[in-house]
Amino acid sequence: MTTTPVPVLVTGGAGYIGSHAVLALRDAGWPVAVIDNLVTGFRFAVPDGVPFYEGDIEDAGLLARIFAEQGTRAVMHFAGSVVVPESVADPLKYYHNNTAKTRSLIAAAVSAGVPHFIFSSTAATYGVPDVERVTEQTPQVPINPYGWSKLMTEQMLADVSAAHPMNHCALRYFNVAGADPQGRTGQSTAGATHLIKVAVEAALGKRDHVAVFGTDFDTHDGTGVRDYIHVSDLAAAHVLALEALIAEPARSLRMNCGYGRGFSVLEVLDAVDRVTNRTIERRMEPRRAGDPGQLISDPSLLKATLPWQPRHADLDTIVSHALAWERRLAEIRTDG
Repeated sequence: MTTTPVPVLVTGGAGYIGSHAVLALRDAGWPVAVIDNLVTGFRFAVPDGVPFYEGDIEDAGLLARIFAEQGTRAVMHFAGSVVVPESVADPLKYYHNNTAKTRSLIAAAVSAGVPHFIFSSTAATYGVPDVERVTEQTPQVPINPYGWSKLMTEQMLADVSAAHPMNHCALRYFNVAGADPQGRTGQSTAGATHLIKVAVEAALGKRDHVAVFGTDFDTHDGTGVRDYIHVSDLAAAHVLALEALIAEPARSLRMNCGYGRGFSVLEVLDAVDRVTNRTIERRMEPRRAGDPGQLISDPSLLKATLPWQPRHADLDTIVSHALAWERRLAEIRTDG
């Protein structure tokens, strides 16, 4: 697929997945700019030379200026809130940050004539599927406000693409983990809830234990099973998806992003023990609200639609890259 790169605006580009998408775009020669309000993002995560706008995707005036200044032809949208239990406790925050603000962003993109939109959706839109492998045809019945807030955005994009000259791709992430193999960015959020992030923090002495939420799920060892995808492989899928949207402007896409293999919480912690050659203390806790027992993708459509070949589909590799970034992060914060 040969595509002439067009200017891309990455929302939430100072955050975890967004910053990896910025690197993937830059590495592939795409002009890229970033908007981020820095509530959960970090200015250091945006590479030198990338135009950066500190602000909110609800700010229509700022978005209009960015689109005009940058000649934006595509949006990659990562800005939003992502913690499932928090969404249960504070649903209005999630419907505001993930749905209402995205409506403002889409409206600004339509007004500016931006023709392509890539959205970071989630496997949480499937709720608790009754299948071993989740396909794009699996019913989307979220069980928490986070999943609903993302599914509402998928519907908005479908309706907008039918009414306006904009196509879109919704990529439904399974569990994203790891860090840039070159150590340029990674998961930097303090108090993050991602299991591998939490576990490598514990391995480095930043936490005294790892809580295992739920030991009575209907899985092989009783703990939750998830499909972990390396963040750099996920970022690569975004670039390929953008190429596909440009190549076929009348087509929109919705695809799962995972490897099609699940690991339990205990298996992940075993991998961290293995990579670090130490033993993390595990504390068994009750299930968290809104957590399904198992979520494993069927990524067949992604692989059939895009020339996507995962480069880091190995749990120990994912853990190793996350660990390296955690060590690097300590240096950044010390230097800062």
